Amino acid sequence: MYAGLKNTSCCLCGRDETHTRIAVPPRALGLMENGDPISWRDVVGAVTLRFCADDWELVSDLAIEMDAHPLSRCNAAHVSLDLREDHEALLSAVKGETDQTELESRLAAEAEATLDAVDDPYTEERDVVEAVVVLRALEALGVRDRPSDPVAP
Repeated sequence: MYAGLKNTSCCLCGRDETHTRIAVPPRALGLMENGDPISWRDVVGAVTLRFCADDWELVSDLAIEMDAHPLSRCNAAHVSLDLREDHEALLSAVKGETDQTELESRLAAEAEATLDAVDDPYTEERDVVEAVVVLRALEALGVRDRPSDPVAP
C-alpha cells in the first residue's frame, strides 16, 4: 500500500525543486523531525530523502568533511516511503512486526563497499555522502558500532 510521496520537496528547507536524493533505512525516521509518529517497522523498503542544490552542498560537506549525518534537521514530512498494508484493519488479523535487519544489513554493506571504493574514479560524491549518512544513522540508532577510524574519505 502506497502511503508516502514520490515527488517530494527538499527535506531540509521544503523547496520544491530538488537536486539530489539519497536512501536511508526506515529506522532513521526516528532521527528526523516529525518522524516519531511514523511507525518505521511498517515501512517497506528504504526511505528516500531529497535535497535542493544549496542544501545538498551543506549535506555533502557535513558527510564528507565532518563524517556526520544531517538527519536531525530533516523533516520526515518531506520523505518518500511505502507503508505495508494494514492487515489488522482490513482483515481483522494481526501481522507481526516487519524485520528490517536484512534491509539495514544490505544498506550497510553497500555503504561500506562504496567507502572502500572511494578512490575509484567511478564512485560518485552522491554515493559517498549516502554511504556516510547510512552508516552514521545506523550507529546513532545503536544498530552498528562506530569503527575506531574515521570513515570520511
